Amino acid sequence: MGINAQWLTFLSIVSWVVFSFMVAVIAFYSFLLLVSLFQLRRSYQLDEWEPYEELLDVSYAKPISILVPVYNESAGIFGTVRSLLSIEYPEYEIMVINDGSTDDTLAKLIESFQLVRTNKVIRQQLKTKPVKAVYRSKLYRHLFVIDKENGGKADALNAGINVSRYPYFCSIDGDSVLERSAFLKVMKPIIDSDGEVIASGGSIRIANGCEIERGEIVKVGLSRHPLVVMQVIEYLRAFLMGRIGLSRHNLLLIVSGAFGVFSKRWVIEAGGYAHTVGEDMELVVRLHRLIKERKESKKIVYVPDPVCWTEAPESLKYLRRQRRRWHRGLLESLWIHRCIIFNPKYGSIGLVSMPYFFFIEFLGPVVELAGYIIMIVSLFLGGIYIEFAILLFLLSVIYGSIFSMVAVLLEEWTVRKFPNVSDIVRLFLFSFTESLWYRPLTVWWRCEGIIDALRKKRGWGEMERKGVSK
Repeated sequence: MGINAQWLTFLSIVSWVVFSFMVAVIAFYSFLLLVSLFQLRRSYQLDEWEPYEELLDVSYAKPISILVPVYNESAGIFGTVRSLLSIEYPEYEIMVINDGSTDDTLAKLIESFQLVRTNKVIRQQLKTKPVKAVYRSKLYRHLFVIDKENGGKADALNAGINVSRYPYFCSIDGDSVLERSAFLKVMKPIIDSDGEVIASGGSIRIANGCEIERGEIVKVGLSRHPLVVMQVIEYLRAFLMGRIGLSRHNLLLIVSGAFGVFSKRWVIEAGGYAHTVGEDMELVVRLHRLIKERKESKKIVYVPDPVCWTEAPESLKYLRRQRRRWHRGLLESLWIHRCIIFNPKYGSIGLVSMPYFFFIEFLGPVVELAGYIIMIVSLFLGGIYIEFAILLFLLSVIYGSIFSMVAVLLEEWTVRKFPNVSDIVRLFLFSFTESLWYRPLTVWWRCEGIIDALRKKRGWGEMERKGVSK
């Protein structure tokens, strides 16, 4: 057999591997789509307000500590804190953890909210970098600021857990804005389950293009920047399709660090947040692992309606950096808990959820990249290979654009956060182009993230913050 024949045989084998992978992924996502469809319709046939009204009763609700780790978040921290001060929830405390910021984040907080140093007992349940001071607002007695030495996001959250006094805590990013009723909605499954649900996560949406004043969403809008529009579509697809389907069967491995509520007792018993790039996913996997090892019947759920609005990167440079970091964090979490994969001891988490995240979420970009390369090579080979290239392209359109278009329709059919029809039309049209430019970009960046992980790259990297609030 000649060299050319060997090369064609190799190309044929790889092509069929890519084809089989994409068909399997489309089938799996179609299943998640059907589950999400029925779950969303069942949820939104309920009255929008009535089920949550009773939670305003202090005797019924469970108090919660809101932890806001910040590092150089001067541009957006005022709006974030203002949004938290105006939420509808009967009993809560806000703890902003200044993780050694080098800008004027702490000074802005002290001036804006009239903070004064206070003596507060700190229980060292989790090991952290030293806390330099704890401040309390003279204007809002439930607002605290913890000033500590820099130790990273996980260390800041652990410090917040040590200082907090309530049985549940919520982690919020420093550049985020919450809808006023978000906590009532995200806490409802925890309260209704009487301890069975130990963690609950809400939706994350893109704030770019929205009108936000004094920490409150005044008007939901869509950015004019194509890169931001594609991220909006990407978030809709991830949350309205992926997480709803996984949550329905207690397979959820990610509760976003930008908006998630946890039982403090369970998190402390699990050892708190680990110093990883993807600390939010790693904690959720560790909680699932602890639940299975103790043979407990506990759940970690996703609630689609409560929304946290956050700032998205508007440049290729910072978006690339973010996606590389996310994929590196995914590999880190999977590697730490690799013993779970295909381990029947961990039930559906080991047999379904972990393999899904490994083969589809982690290895998926590698297979997709191989598919793009095969499509390009096939065009030069001619003959039957051109037909195969067309087939792969159509599959990539279904895998990318079609599912994204369906996610946009799900948004309009159920959640309806975008009041303008023109915004929905723009989202729908942009989603049709995803497979042509945006998805290949993110596939390449995620593959770069794998290379970063293999090179043992550390750290988050600087991100540009313009601030989403006025």
